[in-house]
Amino acid sequence: MRIICAKDYKDVSRKAANIISAQVILKPDCVLGLATGSSPIGTYQQLIRWYEKGDLDFAHVRTVNLDEYVGLSKDHDQSYAYFMRQNFFDHINIDQANCNIPNGMNPDAEAECARYDAVIKSLGGIDLQLLGLGPNGHIGFNEPCDEFVKGTNKVSLTKETIDANARFFASRDEVPKFAYTMGIGSIVNAQRVLMVVNGANKAQAVRDCFFGPISPRAPGSILQLHPDFTLVADEAALSLVKDLL
Repeated sequence: MRIICAKDYKDVSRKAANIISAQVILKPDCVLGLATGSSPIGTYQQLIRWYEKGDLDFAHVRTVNLDEYVGLSKDHDQSYAYFMRQNFFDHINIDQANCNIPNGMNPDAEAECARYDAVIKSLGGIDLQLLGLGPNGHIGFNEPCDEFVKGTNKVSLTKETIDANARFFASRDEVPKFAYTMGIGSIVNAQRVLMVVNGANKAQAVRDCFFGPISPRAPGSILQLHPDFTLVADEAALSLVKDLL
């Protein structure tokens, strides 16, 4: 595990974008695992700026997203498919036919999860997986539970996660209660894993996941075992572990 301490969110985003851009340059047809939420937006913005300058080419990149809300279509303005188009895909030269996201409108959870696992396998796995970290230690929508779930699965979102996402909806009642999420097995099988974390509200999760025992109660803790895991976090997110670095 490598920990990179950044000054603030802007610095986190730039440092993470540096790592992703190097991956794209070294392997133009790489498979990127991508995340949604507020944490990676700055990273995407930096990558867009470098693309606009002519420094990056995404023409042959393939992507797989971590998750999608169950019950939201790809055109719903709070779906993660929409998020990725608005915040990244529409601003670079990626072939969106090569962008893969779980289908939240498939009512057959078993079939959809099997389909998505097959997509990841068909691409040869993930070269670099970008992650955020939930306040409760979740990665993707793999919530604290009794065991690590290997494959893509349908999860019931916890109260904490619903509360965290409520700001994106007109009311808390409109927040979806379920999501399809890439499993822990697919995440840890990525060749490289990159996590971006910022803010004091994530400090306890950072301590629990990366300076405590490995446990499905702190899902991110599994990354302690990954051979090529990099955490890029700001000073606030590392505030509870600065004496341990």
